[in-house]
Amino acid sequence: MVLKKLSLFVLLIVANLSFASEPTNAHSEEHHGEEKSWSEKTQEEKKSYIDQVKEHHLKDSYNFEITHGVGFSLPVIIWDGELKIFSSSKVMHGHSHAGYTVDHHGNLVSTEGKTKAKMTNLFSGEEDLFFDFSITKNVFVVLVMSLFLVLLFGAMAKKYRKSQNPSGSAKFLEPIVVYIRDEIARPNIGEHKYKRYMSFLLTVFFFVWFLNLAGMTPLGIGVTNNIAVTFSLALVVFLITTFTANKNYWSHIFWMPGVPMPMRIMLAPIELLGMFVKPFSLMIRLYANMTAGHVVVMSLIGLIFLFQNWFAAGAFSSLTLVLSILELLVAALQAYIFTMLAALYFGAAVEEHH
Repeated sequence: MVLKKLSLFVLLIVANLSFASEPTNAHSEEHHGEEKSWSEKTQEEKKSYIDQVKEHHLKDSYNFEITHGVGFSLPVIIWDGELKIFSSSKVMHGHSHAGYTVDHHGNLVSTEGKTKAKMTNLFSGEEDLFFDFSITKNVFVVLVMSLFLVLLFGAMAKKYRKSQNPSGSAKFLEPIVVYIRDEIARPNIGEHKYKRYMSFLLTVFFFVWFLNLAGMTPLGIGVTNNIAVTFSLALVVFLITTFTANKNYWSHIFWMPGVPMPMRIMLAPIELLGMFVKPFSLMIRLYANMTAGHVVVMSLIGLIFLFQNWFAAGAFSSLTLVLSILELLVAALQAYIFTMLAALYFGAAVEEHH
């Protein structure tokens, strides 16, 4: 049951990534002439290159670049009336294949004038749309992280079947699981109803936390600073809250008890709007905090190379180290806040009338 829920959870994120994200390659694929060395570049060229590196770290792409010139291609999957699957290497560096290419902004475009299907034009009646279901870098990381979580907790569960004494990774993970149960789920949802939500709360906490930690590596992984991912997570919370809510929850929204009739009419649209504001705030909070942290750290690293003197290198390196340590705390804190707020929303949805 838990694996089925995790599969649906991941599928929703992957689907939203396919429609909402805009992959890009920050490093230009076309080199005109011999590339200048760093010392030969002007200040404006250096700033432009640093901005490109930051964009590369934050944005999605159709290939997985480990470091400059080292990486691997990912599968491009397109539906335009027929299914087309091929390697992204066939459409990179200005090449085209099967009527498609990746432009200098890193976006997959049709060489035959077809338009990429997005949320904005999906129901507009526009013809000649193509659907991009490609395994981009962010989708690949989501799938790998999901598999990692299944293997990690699957192995942990197998050990507990043999012995109740924690060993290996369970020594580290068990206190966190117990904390989420005793300090987040039980107090906010209720002693008798928290168990039905535990699988989701544990999944979303470790999923967000591990993705945040992966985003701190120099691999250019920026999954939780992709608005499509945070939208998917918030959407799951909204759907669970909506479809598990009891009649007491709906009566407080549409016909607030204990207040005069005119106030009930005034409060109903406000409460209804609040249903959508809550998941929206979840989406923006996670996206904005993780993006801001990455931008600040990368900007400080860029200043080291921009100024190129011992004083700047020492000052900005120390500040970068301090902020990177702080980012480790923020990675866990954002996962905790997301899980805590989700539990609060679930608790409000199933609270009984007193």
